[in-house]
Amino acid sequence: MSTAPTAPAPGAAPLRDESAAKQLFFGNILDEQLFPYPQIRERDREMLGAMTDAIDQFLADKAAELKQYDRDAEQPAEFIQALRDMGLFGLIIPEQYGGLELSNGAYARVLGQTSSHDSSVSLTIGAHSSIGMKGLLLFGNDEQKQRYLPRLASGELIAAFCLTESGAGSDAASIRTRATRNDDGNWTLTGEKIWITNGGIAGFYTVFARTDTPEGKITAFLVEAGWPGVSHGPHEDKMGIRASSTTTVAFSDVRVPAENVLGPVGKGFKVAMSILNSGRTGLGGGAVGGMRTLLRLATAQAKDRQQFGKPIAEFGLVREKIARMTVDCFAAESTVWMVAHLIDSGCTDYSVEAAISKVFASEAVQRASYEALQIAAGNGFMREFPYEQITRDTRILSIFEGTNEILRLYIALSGLKGVGAGLGELKAAVGDIFNDPIKGFGVLGDYTARRVREATGVGTDRIVYPLAEPLRKLAAVYEKYAVELSKSSDALLRQHGKAIADQQHAQKRIADIAIDLFVGLCVLSRADSLLKQQHPAATQAVEIAGLFTRAARRRMARNRRGLERNEDAQTERLAADVLARGGYAWDVI
Repeated sequence: MSTAPTAPAPGAAPLRDESAAKQLFFGNILDEQLFPYPQIRERDREMLGAMTDAIDQFLADKAAELKQYDRDAEQPAEFIQALRDMGLFGLIIPEQYGGLELSNGAYARVLGQTSSHDSSVSLTIGAHSSIGMKGLLLFGNDEQKQRYLPRLASGELIAAFCLTESGAGSDAASIRTRATRNDDGNWTLTGEKIWITNGGIAGFYTVFARTDTPEGKITAFLVEAGWPGVSHGPHEDKMGIRASSTTTVAFSDVRVPAENVLGPVGKGFKVAMSILNSGRTGLGGGAVGGMRTLLRLATAQAKDRQQFGKPIAEFGLVREKIARMTVDCFAAESTVWMVAHLIDSGCTDYSVEAAISKVFASEAVQRASYEALQIAAGNGFMREFPYEQITRDTRILSIFEGTNEILRLYIALSGLKGVGAGLGELKAAVGDIFNDPIKGFGVLGDYTARRVREATGVGTDRIVYPLAEPLRKLAAVYEKYAVELSKSSDALLRQHGKAIADQQHAQKRIADIAIDLFVGLCVLSRADSLLKQQHPAATQAVEIAGLFTRAARRRMARNRRGLERNEDAQTERLAADVLARGGYAWDVI
């Protein structure tokens, strides 16, 4: 189902410094952040109508060419020029620099539209906007913006993000590319980056290098492809998203002017993480667009293909697949739009929400691609049909812009960090009772109230927003498991202390509970708004909310139990044995 988000009350998301996802670890549900479901800006809505129609007309007419671009592993220069002519490189750049100045919500919708036709197109556009030049928007000074943004908006310069190295993927802090500050204040940059999207067509790179300066260890730089010493390798031969340009990018004693430092010297790691957090709505929007296409293909296939004298759409196991794909698509879309709204409304702490949207949407579209291919059966395996390419293309989504494994650990540790700080304050408060009784008893009072609430259920944080009656029972599930997440977080920290950082199995379970909670609340909010505005799809939205909530409740209960009763030790022993043997070492007897 593709429906526009509904309108929020004026001044929605007023708690700009609070994270709704992090507060779930304390058992708190921030109604102010999540209800009512947000509406895209009217200006964006008007622009989107014309843009999506133009995108559909342009890309639909090129369906055969797009398939050939995948075979050839390259987008021709004339196709890239057509993307320029459509203004697709200036989507989020402010109007004053020649861009369209779309909100994050509208931008995600555009990438959803391009992804419904071809993922490589979305990647070329998205790598430029979401990460390639996003740092310039977030951290650039006025002079840098004046110098580069007009050319980036027109597509004269295409942007790329240069962070990953052969020994530094998820561990971005271990990069070896170096920049040395010279006596004249300029820098000399040397090193190589790998798997750089748009690497072969970019004229503008955001590059991260080790500087080991007194101000910090990593610095971000704006580098032009035409400078002496900058080069790129051949196009990589990839499994999916083959038409998009992916290359190595090398820097050999490149002289970078002092005015091309992006953000503060030594604060490059913060710059990189801010770019990735801010850019994840584009990836999520692309995933949603892919799911819409897969649902359209799967439903047509199910209705057209006959077996045993009737369409396979009448078989329960096929209908189950269609229903699950629909629930996943609605849930991913609800979450991506919500996170985009939080960013657009000025929230300053949305990194966990962005990580959740990326993890959920990327895995949902991969499930959808496998299910759609399965419904297509033998046809799905044939290259003349679109399923196999979509399956190849979507596989990368859980890997780049932060692997989902790393992001799950980030979600868990970010939430646990806040709970741990609270426990630290509790310890200090015991001493403060005698020195500063007002402060000491205040901290103890807050903690005691939370523990009493968790133990008895009295005072459990309720969703006070007036939900439509059909959804009220569903809300109780999220209220309950927000408390369970809080209790589990407290217990894990008391059990492991700082060693919780090494308990990755437990972190994954905690993260998955948080993911189900936040995504479920987004689904609930959207279904409520559709119901209240008497949208034609409201009944289906309520049905979807019920299906998602019941499945999420089972998952959350399983993860909660798994924190106490599990096979983690046996799993670790078996993995250690296989690693020591170098693989599977048991002969068939």
